[in-house]
Amino acid sequence: MILFLAIVALVLTSFPAAMFVANLRLFQCLRTDDDPSSNTDPNSASPVSVLVPARDEASGIGDCIRAALSSDNVLIEVIVLDDESSDSTAEIVTGIAQSDQRVRLIRGRPLPTGWNGKQHACRQLADAATSDRFVFIDADVRLQPDALSRLMRYQDQTGVGLLSAFPHQVTGTWSEKWLIPMMHFILLCYLPFSRMRSHADASLAAGCGQLFLSTRDAYNTAGTHEAIKQSRHDGVKLPRAYRSAGIMTDVVDGTELADCRMYRGAAEVVRGVLKNAIEGIANPRLIVVFSVLLLGCSVLPLVALVVSMVDQNPVAIAVATVALVLAHVPRLVAAARLRQSWFGALCHVPATMFFVVLQWIAFANHIAGHQIAWRGRTESTIQGPSGG
Repeated sequence: MILFLAIVALVLTSFPAAMFVANLRLFQCLRTDDDPSSNTDPNSASPVSVLVPARDEASGIGDCIRAALSSDNVLIEVIVLDDESSDSTAEIVTGIAQSDQRVRLIRGRPLPTGWNGKQHACRQLADAATSDRFVFIDADVRLQPDALSRLMRYQDQTGVGLLSAFPHQVTGTWSEKWLIPMMHFILLCYLPFSRMRSHADASLAAGCGQLFLSTRDAYNTAGTHEAIKQSRHDGVKLPRAYRSAGIMTDVVDGTELADCRMYRGAAEVVRGVLKNAIEGIANPRLIVVFSVLLLGCSVLPLVALVVSMVDQNPVAIAVATVALVLAHVPRLVAAARLRQSWFGALCHVPATMFFVVLQWIAFANHIAGHQIAWRGRTESTIQGPSGG
């Protein structure tokens, strides 16, 4: 029985470890790309609109804009939508716009019933864009100078309508180091990248809401952000809307293209995970399956090893040890290749347990009808246009 437990742990850790290693090469496809500055004609730089929804982003909106304006080999405009900020976000953007005509501030309209704030802001930004290709970025994203040109060239080569990149995730506190890398872990351990790139099946949709590149034609065909107007989880829902319209999407590693510090401290991390969870794993269709998979590939190997050592079963000890090593392979490789925290990687077991617990809390909140406020808002379907 103990040996069987160790073998089960080995099976459950082998699959995600193998999938992670296989997917990583495909995920990091831009790293093998040629240097775009060596074969881009400055006289034929493509226009692109960088669109930034901003609500109470005074602490970082200036750095976000200045990083975007430093982009090479593109004709850029930066449009920021001030979504009823209570801080100096609008004043900061206005000050930059006065010294650089490529920057424009627009004021967001009141949030209508049935819309999520970010999706409503992005829809207005797309309407205001003058380019036929635009990039949606969060205000905490800092683009590298070659990021846009490389992403646009990859989109031209592949013909995908929507391209998403996962920026390098900057983490400070222990909770960030534990939980933020889980989005890479789940993406690379359980999404078959080769199939995702060869089939337009909506169930294979994946993306990162921090950075999306789209053509205007594809965006309109997919139904714009109105297709996901109630969603808080655009990272999954926007690519799914494109694929449902028959438009291919793709997701790539953006570690070398942009930096982002998504949350700061345990309180923000927990609230951030809880607000999106019900549209991701914490739903009746997936929560049990993913709880078994995640705990099975992290906690079970440790349990099996402890039980095997107590029973003094050398074969079971050997199998469980291999399983425990394999359990940490994805996080350790990610620390090396994606510049993630080594501390977070070594704490993979408690981090996964914490993540799974949060999924169940989010699920319970959903059943109870409790919604997590973010940026002073819950769902507009409850608060209506005056909420916020």
